[in-house]
Amino acid sequence: MNKQEIKESLLNTLSIEAATIAKLRETLDMEVLTTLVQKIGEKKGKVVVTGCGTSGAAAKKTVHSLSCVSVPAVYMNPADAIHGSMGIIDEGDIVILISKGGNTKELVNLLDSIKAQKAYIVGVGENPASIIGEYSDLFLKIAIDKEPDTFNMLASASTLAVMSTFDAVCITLMTYTGFTKEQFGINHPGGAVGDRLLGK
Repeated sequence: MNKQEIKESLLNTLSIEAATIAKLRETLDMEVLTTLVQKIGEKKGKVVVTGCGTSGAAAKKTVHSLSCVSVPAVYMNPADAIHGSMGIIDEGDIVILISKGGNTKELVNLLDSIKAQKAYIVGVGENPASIIGEYSDLFLKIAIDKEPDTFNMLASASTLAVMSTFDAVCITLMTYTGFTKEQFGINHPGGAVGDRLLGK
């Protein structure tokens, strides 16, 4: 690749990802998202989020953002979950399973136990007819036109779409739950953000 081709490739990825986020306004089911905000905002249980690969990265980012706004949340590693760590789930918890195709074996293996623990299951992915979709009490469909890479395989735009959607959920929860700047300062005392919140 010459320099111009490198620049064009970089810009192409940015353009596709920007278009993906913009299109979420048209494709997301706002009724489902509203239900999710209300369910989480009730705070009747903690939020447990799980996923594999890049979906796992999106799950961890979601957990961090929820924790920042005082929503008790934890990431559950699916590999560890079937070896005992599913004991973290209590009745009334919300368990969010992120899987693009909805049939990720590591997550499917958790479903019967999650049901038995009487948690509220939220599936996130492209296919409501998938195994995770069928098990879910609420399914949030997040589908994209294409990934930016040549093979249309690297989960980049799709992962960004999931993270952006949950950013919207977290920011809405700040108002829904009456989250304050003072609480933010308690939760996030470190770094430049902490300095700003605490007036340092």
